[in-house]
Amino acid sequence: MAHAEEQWSLVDREISLPKIHRNFAESLAAAVPFKQLHLSELGAELPPTEDTINLATRPVPVLPHQFAKLAQTIREEAVKRFSTFVVSAQPSRSVALLQEHDCPAHFVPNPRDYPAIDKLLLMYTPVALKYSGGAELEGFLLPTFRMLVVTDREFYGQHSLATPTYVRKRRRAASQQVDPNKLQPGDYVVHRNHGIGKFIKLESLTINNETREYLAIEYADGLLRVAADQLGTLSRHRTAAGQKPQLHKLTGNTWKNTKNKVRKTVKKLAVDLIGLYAQRSQQTGFAYPEDSPWQRELEESFPYQPTPDQLKATQDVKRDLESPRPMDRLVCGDVGFGKTEVAIRGIFKAVTAGKQVALLAPTTILTQQHYHTLKERFAPYPIQVGLLNRFRTPEERRSIHKRLATGELDVVVGTQAILSKEVKFRDLGLLVVDEEQRFGVNHKEKIKAMKTEVDVLTLSATPIPRTLYMSLSGVREMSLITTPPPGRRSIKTHLLPYDKDAVKTAIRQELDRGGQIFYVVPRIEGIEELSSQLREMIPGSRMAIAHGQMADNELETTMLNFSSGEADVMVCTTIIESGLDIPRVNTILIEDAHLFGLSQLYQLRGRVGRAGIQAHAWLFYPHEKLSDVARKRLRAIQEFTQLGSGYQLAVRDMEIRGVGNLLGAEQSGQMDAIGFDLYMEMLQEAIREIQGQKIPQVDDTQIDLSLTAFIPTNYIPDLEQKMSAYRAVATASSRTELTQIAAGWSDRYGAIPAPAQQLLRVMALKQVAKTLGFSRIKPEGKQHVAMETPMEEPAWNLLSEKLPSHLRSRFVYSKGKVTVRGLAVLPADKLLENLIDWLGKMQGALPCLGS
Repeated sequence: MAHAEEQWSLVDREISLPKIHRNFAESLAAAVPFKQLHLSELGAELPPTEDTINLATRPVPVLPHQFAKLAQTIREEAVKRFSTFVVSAQPSRSVALLQEHDCPAHFVPNPRDYPAIDKLLLMYTPVALKYSGGAELEGFLLPTFRMLVVTDREFYGQHSLATPTYVRKRRRAASQQVDPNKLQPGDYVVHRNHGIGKFIKLESLTINNETREYLAIEYADGLLRVAADQLGTLSRHRTAAGQKPQLHKLTGNTWKNTKNKVRKTVKKLAVDLIGLYAQRSQQTGFAYPEDSPWQRELEESFPYQPTPDQLKATQDVKRDLESPRPMDRLVCGDVGFGKTEVAIRGIFKAVTAGKQVALLAPTTILTQQHYHTLKERFAPYPIQVGLLNRFRTPEERRSIHKRLATGELDVVVGTQAILSKEVKFRDLGLLVVDEEQRFGVNHKEKIKAMKTEVDVLTLSATPIPRTLYMSLSGVREMSLITTPPPGRRSIKTHLLPYDKDAVKTAIRQELDRGGQIFYVVPRIEGIEELSSQLREMIPGSRMAIAHGQMADNELETTMLNFSSGEADVMVCTTIIESGLDIPRVNTILIEDAHLFGLSQLYQLRGRVGRAGIQAHAWLFYPHEKLSDVARKRLRAIQEFTQLGSGYQLAVRDMEIRGVGNLLGAEQSGQMDAIGFDLYMEMLQEAIREIQGQKIPQVDDTQIDLSLTAFIPTNYIPDLEQKMSAYRAVATASSRTELTQIAAGWSDRYGAIPAPAQQLLRVMALKQVAKTLGFSRIKPEGKQHVAMETPMEEPAWNLLSEKLPSHLRSRFVYSKGKVTVRGLAVLPADKLLENLIDWLGKMQGALPCLGS
């Protein structure tokens, strides 16, 4: 209610939007003239009158998983002519269980199919209906109306699959992208033809009565102006080195020699990667069958609306599982964005195909959470889930080892104990690794040994540089989940030197709105004294302490008590980094934040803000001077506050820390020399070249036609927004993206002026020309247009076959270019339209060229 009032108050008064909400008192007053229904659990509260009905409801007298007794109860009530309704998120499974225990039941898919329901009720056959809500449901007997209602609580012990807090879905959540290449004046950039320079400013120039905008780039021996529509040739200079890069000269061969040197190294690495591709393609794994009815039912029982990225990641995982090649996929997404649900669907697919699954997590607390989640989701099905962590007794561990070896246990969730020699699987099919970056080198070597035999699914919010690098270079497949769940807000991040008043204010603000707080420290030493100091600073607050050296029972009790609201502030170490999901905790304070890694800070911050409430993260650092690396980390965590920015933050972490070794080759030096983005492009080009693509790959297509194409200053006045707009069109990879960009501009800034529309058409031409291998399009004389290309004539002949016969004579191929005769005499709009259309027809030849 308060949120609705707040949103309404922000609406522009000129729109005069009517208020469509009212408070409870107003609603109650409006209901007075109407007849009211009073409900009471205690009959004595209402005087017995002719209008009083005693429903005399009773609970269903069975415990969860007692399917035989539940079936018997339903049969007994049917004899008494009771109507029975089974309300379940998994109705097919519930009906099957009743039928297995001699209790005929029928699932009606359409709850509005009243004739079918009436027909079944007349025969006293239980009617099963699908429930897809998130509210608590409990079965009951209603003798007054001769009705019995049975829910998933009576069948499987499932209470509610949803979180206890309700978040109103305001609108379809959008994927919030962070641009890691965002340029500011003073940033170092890499031009693929001229090397490292320094971006000075964006300026407008009028040449031959045609106005365009240019980026002024400073080099060691002069200034280079790059047209804004050529922004694709530039990227931010991002390396693992800490010092400022040296500017290249526009003249001389230094940059050319550097690129050639790196290209040789990259080609060698590309050969190794192709070998890895070949090796993986030759491996034969288990090809899982297509989805079963149970699979579809489990996915439909998910109480939330899956985001588009979640569905895409799920499809990727299923496709990999159904392929005979072993899966090695990384699912990268922010904390709370739904990676676990993707894993659950993959696990279920593997188990229902007869395979065993191991879910490996870095902390005891996270394994506890995963275990309870799987038990809850799989409760309707005959799936056995076990847990291996330090909370288990030696006897329980031995039992799990035995059941895994015999195949009685389908899924085991655990810490690195899963990787021990004592653990033997009868038929392991899938290994799920949560937060791979938290495992040590020895653990990763054991995981690698398992990868040759089983499908592997890795989940991470901020993957380690090596993992991310392998995914970017194509050694591992990657799925990104960047769409936030409905109602999620970005976390406000405050970065400041340690100050007691700031600590007190942050804690008091959260307590005043009824929330809880995490206070994280980097070490156990002194944690008791800190807790006492906080108690003195905030009188009346209830403190809890949690760290990894506590006794198992004490730690578990502390976590449960805090989760249930019996403490206000938890003073803890990074033990809460993974696993804890407490919606009431919406403020986190991190002391000595400079001592934590970038992914650690990101994960810790993700522990709050999971309930649609504005959350705050306070990062404190000491007053003394910080190291360069620590300063970069803290700046990065503050910069990447948008929802879904974990992937971009991992890229930044790769720049700060370096990528390490891949396939035994030292890569960081080459990246420092030419920049991360250009290095990755060269690697991809080398891979494509080795794989034998016949269409030449050009770095970019330069459009030098006589036309006016730019974004006028009076259309987008803000420099940063204009730069982002230019980068958006320069990096768009399809006509669909350009259409979406145009729609976004229209929505945000109004009708698109002619120069900006021309810019969009130029970018559409660049896209299609680049895919066909044309590096430059320019006038030739007064009548013709020349398209420069390194393409060989046989490849051109295949392309030109897709042109209509009356157009082929207008295209003349010669070494290094294709000339389009008579095109330059047309107006700019018509010239662009024809080129886009004609080159688009040639794209149909690409599949046969790439074969």
